[in-house]
Amino acid sequence: MRWLLIGYMFLFIDRPFEVWSWLGDLHVERVYMLFTLAFWAVYPGKRWLPNPQHAAYAAFALAVVTCWGISPWAAQGQNVVEDWFKVVVFYFLLVTTVHDEEGLKHVAVGFLVVMGLYLSHSFREYLGGRHTFRMGIARMIGVDTTLGDPNSFGASIVFALPLVAAFWRAGVWGRRGRVLLVGYVGLSSLCILLTGSRSSLLGLLLWCLIVVWGTKYRVKAIAGFVIVAPLSFVALPESLQTRFETIINPEAGPKNAQESGEGRIQGWYTGLELWQSSPLTGIGPGAWRPATRQPIESHMLYGQLLGETGTLGAMSFVAILACFWANLSAVRATRRLFPEHENDLVFGLPSAIGVAVFLLLFMGLFGHNLFRFTWLWYGGFLIIARYCVARRVAEWEPEPEPAEPEPAEAEPPATDDDQVPGGWILHSPH
Repeated sequence: MRWLLIGYMFLFIDRPFEVWSWLGDLHVERVYMLFTLAFWAVYPGKRWLPNPQHAAYAAFALAVVTCWGISPWAAQGQNVVEDWFKVVVFYFLLVTTVHDEEGLKHVAVGFLVVMGLYLSHSFREYLGGRHTFRMGIARMIGVDTTLGDPNSFGASIVFALPLVAAFWRAGVWGRRGRVLLVGYVGLSSLCILLTGSRSSLLGLLLWCLIVVWGTKYRVKAIAGFVIVAPLSFVALPESLQTRFETIINPEAGPKNAQESGEGRIQGWYTGLELWQSSPLTGIGPGAWRPATRQPIESHMLYGQLLGETGTLGAMSFVAILACFWANLSAVRATRRLFPEHENDLVFGLPSAIGVAVFLLLFMGLFGHNLFRFTWLWYGGFLIIARYCVARRVAEWEPEPEPAEPEPAEAEPPATDDDQVPGGWILHSPH
């Protein structure tokens, strides 16, 4: 079952049926999922993992259906809702079939391998001349069309990077694995730079800062970064240098780049206006463009959340975040009982997911990632990890304390027969 899940990850992320049209005509992804569901139906290892995060996701799903059902633009938002519920189905399969540490390691490593294939495929296509020309520069794109936009592609790369730190500490695949992880980080950084995505670059820098700050080599690492960063910047084409310079100097680039940055702020205010017009349910998922008559999406998670799902969506989304926090706190508290195993993947993966959620919220300031698959996939990983941690605690038997030595028997008092002249006392050699 794990291999079927990893196979679907590949189809969902790399999406070869969007690269080769004849695969799209065969509806490969749909057939594969139907086969996976049929296999799941007869799979003997199904188990429901109790966790309040399930209820939070169910509440958000109910809010999505409600907001979409009563939206005047329900037809325009249908694809968004359908695609999101496909992710929900995968989440359900994940949390009902993976319930041990070995299975968790298998699917988590499989996810990063799939991401590595996706980056390699996209980079090869970029070298072959496949890119988009936007904001006055040539920008790398993903090999797919669904999440292949430069900003979405860069965001997908950033959100996968926290898992690298967990695998590194756990020593997955030993020394060879660490070499592969270094190569993965290098390829990820290169792809982010080539996308020209300013938000993804900020996310990459923030992730690097978090990783460096959590090590005892932070001073050396920061010094190395100070040396490497300018060299990497100079190595970029002049067009990309100008693009990234607009992060701190908006006037350095073309006018449309400045307007793009201001559009993030406008996305928040527009979201508030839409929420005020329909406080309970908003305008409906995927209805941003038809409702606002704008050519682009909100580019702002928080404006998208309030504007498209209203108070119902906002409350259930906060519940999801609260459950993330509760699960992470529970694992962190348990980890203190096993200081000698704190680098095990079952403890390191939840910490990585916590960093990824933080990056999702941070980059939500610059992108509309409300319906991104990452929220559900990482939530499933975290639920499985907490269950595995609880099992480890239940099976843990503390080492017995050493028994106290029995007190020595007191010697009997001396008798007159033991006395010798001069007051000496004789003891039996036995």
